[in-house]
Amino acid sequence: MKTSLLFCFKSRRAFTLVETMVTMAIFMLVISGILTSYMYGLRMFELTKPKLNASDDARATINKLVNEIRSANIIRIGNGNVSSFTPVGVNSTQAGSAIQIYPTSDTNSFVRYFWDSSMKQLKRTDTGAPGVVSVLAQNVTNQSVFTAEDFMGNTVTNNVNNRVIGLTLQFSQIQYPVMSVGPGNYYDFYQLRTKITRRTLL
Repeated sequence: MKTSLLFCFKSRRAFTLVETMVTMAIFMLVISGILTSYMYGLRMFELTKPKLNASDDARATINKLVNEIRSANIIRIGNGNVSSFTPVGVNSTQAGSAIQIYPTSDTNSFVRYFWDSSMKQLKRTDTGAPGVVSVLAQNVTNQSVFTAEDFMGNTVTNNVNNRVIGLTLQFSQIQYPVMSVGPGNYYDFYQLRTKITRRTLL
């Protein structure tokens, strides 16, 4: 009888205070590790998301530019704004802040892309929709957005027929959401660069 009572008493023993504290400490360490990993992952996601969104937005906006250049009849590079355009002269480096694209041989019908120096934006206007100006990219810091290049990537000095149009956009901060990045609010090497040529060379 005494043996069975002793056995029942021993089988009902609980954890000691020390064992409970060790268990809780291990549990807290595991939870802390999980929370730290989660917060790190969330932070990396939030840092990466605006960069990806900005890149996707930039690709979507220049898609129209690419299509218009490829189907263009005449292309002129120069400097301009919403109301005026001055093409680069002959024997001068074909680089500037604006590009004027003529879909046909009619020089009264064109599309103009230009860099707005006061707003740091790349904009688009079209004679088919007078007064309508679209903003394609924001926080663009480089003035020389458009270049005419040869097949080796050298900037040409005249309107050669087989030239390649270069587009360079350097951003000072990410667009969506607007956030300052790095010292001086610059993100190193945040640049979009592409080259486009016409489908039909006259």
